[in-house]
Amino acid sequence: MSEYKTIDVAATQMLDKAKEIGFLTTFDRAKAQEPRCTFGNTGICCRICLQGPCRILPKKPGGNKGVCGAMDYTIVARNTVRYIAGGAAAHSDHGREIAETFLHVAEGKVKDYKITDTDKLMRVAKQIGVETEGRDIMAIAKDVAMLALQEFAEVDESKELTWITKFSNETRNQKFRDTTIMPSGINLSLAKLLHQTHIGVDADPVNIIFGGLKAALSDVAGEHLATDLSDILFGTGVPVVTEANLGAIKADKVNIALHGHNPLLSQVVVTAAKEMQEEAKAAGAAGVNLVGICCTGNEVLMREGVPIATNFSTQELAIMTGAMDAMVVDVQCIMPSIRTAAECFHTKIVTTMPIMKIPGAYHFAFDEQHAMDSAKKIIRLAIEAFKNRDKDKVCIPNIRNTVVAGFSLEAMYNIFKKINPESPMKVVTDAIAAGEIKGVAALIGCNNLKGTHDFNHTTIAQELAKNDVLLLATGCSAQAHALAGLMNGEAVKKYAGEGLKKFHARLNAAAGLTAELPLMFHMGSCVDNSRVQDFATAMANEMGVDNADIPFVVSAPEAMSEKAVAIGAWNVAYGNPTHVGVIAPTVGSQLVNDVVTKIAEDVFGGFFFWEPDAHKASARMVEILEERNWKNAMRKKARDAREASK
Repeated sequence: MSEYKTIDVAATQMLDKAKEIGFLTTFDRAKAQEPRCTFGNTGICCRICLQGPCRILPKKPGGNKGVCGAMDYTIVARNTVRYIAGGAAAHSDHGREIAETFLHVAEGKVKDYKITDTDKLMRVAKQIGVETEGRDIMAIAKDVAMLALQEFAEVDESKELTWITKFSNETRNQKFRDTTIMPSGINLSLAKLLHQTHIGVDADPVNIIFGGLKAALSDVAGEHLATDLSDILFGTGVPVVTEANLGAIKADKVNIALHGHNPLLSQVVVTAAKEMQEEAKAAGAAGVNLVGICCTGNEVLMREGVPIATNFSTQELAIMTGAMDAMVVDVQCIMPSIRTAAECFHTKIVTTMPIMKIPGAYHFAFDEQHAMDSAKKIIRLAIEAFKNRDKDKVCIPNIRNTVVAGFSLEAMYNIFKKINPESPMKVVTDAIAAGEIKGVAALIGCNNLKGTHDFNHTTIAQELAKNDVLLLATGCSAQAHALAGLMNGEAVKKYAGEGLKKFHARLNAAAGLTAELPLMFHMGSCVDNSRVQDFATAMANEMGVDNADIPFVVSAPEAMSEKAVAIGAWNVAYGNPTHVGVIAPTVGSQLVNDVVTKIAEDVFGGFFFWEPDAHKASARMVEILEERNWKNAMRKKARDAREASK
């Protein structure tokens, strides 16, 4: 039994290699951090002014409040919503960068990008109210881009975010208005929240939480427009068959890992790599091989079928194979330690964004005017590194699993339409009404080494599938399933309950794909969670109920980043029960913890619950789905009785 806390055999092999050469990985660093600070873990450490840090000591006179007099509930609420602000800033800045490039494409100012999916452009334009009839494609694209950028710049608080109001149903929109959390501008919401949580401003925990929820809705707006515009630029995902795990790295090829979250440069690297295979062969390689890590990996997997090497917690281990010639990183979830790992080998670390640099790494500044030139320079750097590779250091685990991915909402609708052309989502809601499946679960989020790497992700997926729950997946959670071999048709046979198997068999018969559909549908990166919410909203619309009534749950089994907090918060606001597999830093205040785990359900229909035990968490989610189905059945029975009595 390995001393390392991971279920991934390939990762275990690389961790043993790291130990042999004396490299301390994130697993070692996580262990060295124990025991964790109880004040920080529970959220009762305040560091927002220079009088602190203040720690709440309930039984100590004077220590039961911060220096300024802030109670535990104020401190915990402020800390929590500042996580949301950080996460929303990350997602929305990603969206803003996409929107700026999109505008420049529409204006004809860049040569390396183009409108790829005109059908989606027209759908999005119509949805957000841009006139399309008889107009030039680029004129339509420019109006869409301007509306997207206005989402960030709006300062009129009487306005409402377009990417919220136009993609949510009216019951949710009204709920957001009634609770004063409907945002008007993304940047405005984030700035006001940071002001609200400055020392000496808001001390009311409920008011602070509502400010956080407004920022969380700004997060989903930024996610949604980022996904929409990326699909229009690079293509909307369609089903692809590829592979996952470290075995996707090839000993005879120039290996380049695409890592981070922003597809603007990585997508061009994919294009350039197709053109530069002969250059790699001239250097003695069999070609160029691209692999993905984290959400940039998910982006190019969805659109190009690029295989997944690994996910967040094991990113260093791709370098440990000794065959990684370059790792290209943009923003978010990139460990600074990859540069240290690269020093043990020949690997070149390449940063590409002005806000993300690592000392000692190469920096190819992303420039939309010269994106292809930069991509080719990066690939040539990797080819040169390949020439210096020490073959004696190469050790690639012979582990890979088949992955069927690329399930954008449009791709799923295309399958559903083959069964019900008029009402695609009715395929799902009818299966629920018939008792074939219990509902839908979205498996999302990060890795967190407070537990065993990937265990909660895969265990929850298996337990829910056994109980006939239809599974959607995004982010590093999706990659956990891919690495473990759960994202293919064989996993359906092995883990799905009888009802879910029948549902999949019906979809397979209609889909007509070359590969069987997987146990869970990979819907993209963490920014693509907007696709998941669109799926839930379509369910609510088809069932004729509010979002808070549909049999739909969300699980972040190993939540880690601020982005995960923002995503979880807007899921709660949308009415989705949301499981988190780590104890959140809200338990230091009973009041705040009760608000987010209990009172939130009364207001929004959604709520958080914390449960590190994967089996208990799965059982609770099944209970929630069954309870919602029972309530819907009782409502239908009452309606039918009223109709019969007329």
